[in-house]
Amino acid sequence: SFIFTGDYMTNLEIEAFLAVVRLGSITAAAQAIFITQPALSRRLQTLEDELGYPLFRRGKGQRNIQLTEEGKAFVPVAERWRQLWRQSREIAGLSHRGKMTVAVIGSINTYLMPPVYRCFLRRFPGSSLAVTDQHSVAVYDLVASGQADLGLISDDRYVKQVDTVPLFKEKMVLVSGEDAVFPEDLRPDQLDPSRELRLPWNPEYNRWHDYWFGGAQPHVYFDQMALLEDFIRDSDCWVLLPASIAGALLNRGGLRQFPLQQAPPDRIIYSVLSQKEENMLAGSFMTILKEILAQNPWLELL
Repeated sequence: SFIFTGDYMTNLEIEAFLAVVRLGSITAAAQAIFITQPALSRRLQTLEDELGYPLFRRGKGQRNIQLTEEGKAFVPVAERWRQLWRQSREIAGLSHRGKMTVAVIGSINTYLMPPVYRCFLRRFPGSSLAVTDQHSVAVYDLVASGQADLGLISDDRYVKQVDTVPLFKEKMVLVSGEDAVFPEDLRPDQLDPSRELRLPWNPEYNRWHDYWFGGAQPHVYFDQMALLEDFIRDSDCWVLLPASIAGALLNRGGLRQFPLQQAPPDRIIYSVLSQKEENMLAGSFMTILKEILAQNPWLELL
């Protein structure tokens, strides 16, 4: 963890210290940051007084300044201090400027993200938001190329210069029309695959599906979520859905959820961020996203 040392440490003192470390002398550092040598020396002395230990070894006639052991240890702390200072200064302008581009798989975009987008735009009214609905592979490509600041995917993989972090997980549940009849201890092998509405949720789900149903053809195979709701309400079909989507559909009526033994593994959703310099809005967006997802009873944040 990072701790601010001293009660009154200022950015001017940190910049003075790092300038001396970078250039190796008081004279060169004072010239670089456009102050006099006595003024620079006073800043360094003030910093040492606040810290309670010497940062430099000083000696008569010594042209190049040398760090003490404490001074060497303080260098990364000072660099982090400067980074945090710059970020804190940038926050003041976030509500007035900035563009955020988000690439999200369709099922998440449709059923979970609208309140997130609305909250983000309320908190940062001067910013613009671009949203694109993509498959997981395309999301990775957009984030890696810098065309998207953040992505949400279900099919995790290794991509250079991209961090993939588990965000939440949810159960997979069986949904059918409200008049459907299934045994109380229903097993997957008792389901009729010819009445299935199938979507390729993630590789883990596909392996589970292959185990129970092999090469059986579903009634309809969907590449996207858009048409699913109309089909399931107008037929005697069944579908396996992530719990958050099932919950949204059940609230609209006309459908029922049925217990299923040996159900598919939980679906995990991952956030995808570039390892390059982060859009300052991305961190704020992730905070809002987690706040809203935490309120969803179907999800478990990771």
